[in-house]
Amino acid sequence: MKSREPQISLLLYHLFKWSIVSPMLHGYFRGRIYGAENVPRRDPLIIVSNHASDFDPPILSACVRRPVSYMAKEELFQIPVLSRAIQLYGAYPVKRGSPDRSAIRAALAQLENGWAVGIFLEGTRTIDSRINNPKLGAAMIAAKTQVPLLPVSLWGTQAIVSKGKLLPRPVPLTVRIGQVIEPPRSSDRATLEAVTRQCVDAIHQLHDLGRG
Repeated sequence: MKSREPQISLLLYHLFKWSIVSPMLHGYFRGRIYGAENVPRRDPLIIVSNHASDFDPPILSACVRRPVSYMAKEELFQIPVLSRAIQLYGAYPVKRGSPDRSAIRAALAQLENGWAVGIFLEGTRTIDSRINNPKLGAAMIAAKTQVPLLPVSLWGTQAIVSKGKLLPRPVPLTVRIGQVIEPPRSSDRATLEAVTRQCVDAIHQLHDLGRG
């Protein structure tokens, strides 16, 4: 496995982070970040998190101080210029609403190329930011690659967008980054479920700390 993502992707990450995401996070959203020192700066990593807003991926990436590769809906990759741009930024396609083995293969390839891969354990947004029905995909990928998992809590993002409002609300946000969790040593279901529950519990414990 490579130890870092491509240099051009790292350059695009810093450009987007410092020009747009960080000013919005720290200014408009009064963001607070705890535990950034827990993030391995090199080598493949699986970042697992709760999910309540479309703003979550860029916020999480900015807070962990390294590019994070996410699934993106397949239709975006049919737009020529956009497709190339989001691929450089680390995105890989997934078919929404159905199991997609090609997305799992793409995530494995991203890890092989030195990326941190971000996975929302619920697989979709939840209105209360809790993880009520975690999927086993992150643990399965960790078992296959023996890459560690890093739990992250996103607090407050569910309130960014109000129904009927065009602009995001300037709500306070807090991001808490936990301790690295070792990958499962086997791919049997019981082991995957146990490690997934460990990730969920870690995220909920961080989330329960609130604003801070």
